[in-house]
Amino acid sequence: MSEPGKVKLALVGAGGSANRRGLSAGFNSAGSWGQQHARIFATRPDVDFCALVGRNPEKTRERAAEYGARAYVSIEEMLTKEAPDLVSLCLPNQGHFEATLQVIRAGVPLLVEKPLVFDLREANALMNEAAKRNVFFAINFNHRYAKPVQLAHEAIQAGRLGDLTFASWRFGGEGGAGHPHANLIETQCHGFDMLEHLCGPIESVMAEMTDKTGGGYRTLSIALRFASGAVGSLIGTYDSSYAYPDTHRVELDGTKGRSVIHDTVKRYTFHASGSEIGESWEAGYFNDEERDFHRTFDKHVDALLAALREKRQPPIHAHAGYRALLIAEAAVQSFESGRRVKVEG
Repeated sequence: MSEPGKVKLALVGAGGSANRRGLSAGFNSAGSWGQQHARIFATRPDVDFCALVGRNPEKTRERAAEYGARAYVSIEEMLTKEAPDLVSLCLPNQGHFEATLQVIRAGVPLLVEKPLVFDLREANALMNEAAKRNVFFAINFNHRYAKPVQLAHEAIQAGRLGDLTFASWRFGGEGGAGHPHANLIETQCHGFDMLEHLCGPIESVMAEMTDKTGGGYRTLSIALRFASGAVGSLIGTYDSSYAYPDTHRVELDGTKGRSVIHDTVKRYTFHASGSEIGESWEAGYFNDEERDFHRTFDKHVDALLAALREKRQPPIHAHAGYRALLIAEAAVQSFESGRRVKVEG
């Protein structure tokens, strides 16, 4: 049984092994996101991290022991024995569907990692099953909780940018393969989500993609039109490096000013129209929390657990993941047909 006042939580998937120093200091590897789930849930005083589900019995026992959780290799058995208040899922990008569907059908609140899935039929099945059961269904688009993104959102909502005219997103690094549109679906979903979060719905897309380096369409460029009438662009690639400065850049232009987000958490600037003097934000000397990308997830969990306790909808509903996949599918159709494609739904 969970301790009074605590959310009883189970994690499905935890990546590689952790250590106690990592739990306190945070992880720096881009490939250890499952460990970020475990770090957060194992160290929060308001969470009873009860169970970890993995595929390999021995490794799962070892990892569960590191976090003081019980080990399982069956989601069904875990749900029956533990009866968690929330299940968090962090699985390989193309292995989301079956496990997510199983938790939804059990009627248990859940948080899933992006992307939602790679296939629209699977996405529709998940959304329909969750809607039928009125399940709390959240997705981790943690970029929204970066300080520069929050400042940009506040500036837009306050009217400081005026009417938005265009927005651009560029994000490039290294990445895997296994799917011809892996970069588009599993990484640029963050771009689609953030642009819609800041600028409103994307109405249509026109796309160019290249497979010149092999392993699928690893680099792409998409022209966007927003429902508001503004236009935009998205450039994404796995043929670059996360080590490059300014590997991530978002520019938002309006009739009254411009905001720029650098490397998600690194820097934010605002200039009023016509002014050479602007405002900027960067984390101060002791402000480790705001400069750490991983801590954007901690902030999301703060908001998510508050919503769960208060029986509200999640701060980022899984529908945002569905929207990102709809836009990605429209981009594929545009590239293959050589025409502009409207985003339906």
